[in-house]
Amino acid sequence: MPLVAVVMGSKSDEQAVRPALDVLKALGIDYEVSVISAHRTPERARQFGLSARGRGIEVIIAAAGGAAHLPGVLAGWTTLPVIGVPLATSELHGVDALYSIVQMPAGIPVAGVAIGTAGAKNAAYLAAEILGLKYEGIRQAYERYRNELQGREP
Repeated sequence: MPLVAVVMGSKSDEQAVRPALDVLKALGIDYEVSVISAHRTPERARQFGLSARGRGIEVIIAAAGGAAHLPGVLAGWTTLPVIGVPLATSELHGVDALYSIVQMPAGIPVAGVAIGTAGAKNAAYLAAEILGLKYEGIRQAYERYRNELQGREP
């Protein structure tokens, strides 16, 4: 059963989201991928947010560019952790998306990461940290990765 839902606003965002999927796979974290537009398919976004917990999802990674409403819309329909990944899809190179993601109203938090590839990877690593609180195997896989970064043996 997937623990992480990776959601993008458009099929064209797939390349930008790929680094997150690669990290989740490398850490052995089960995930599902969906394309849901907060603007074009708002009812689908609502249903996704409402049903995520019941389907076993524990963390949502939502990637969007431009106005980047997707992470906030999903956060409005669930109390699961939502990590927003701003994508550089507009003339503002993702700064608009970053501001949209981090300017959520009090009580509806969305964790924000860097714009683009680094952000996609960090969203997956943050999901691993969150899941590692509950799942020993995920914590160990993430700690091995961090040790490798520092050039230490596990």
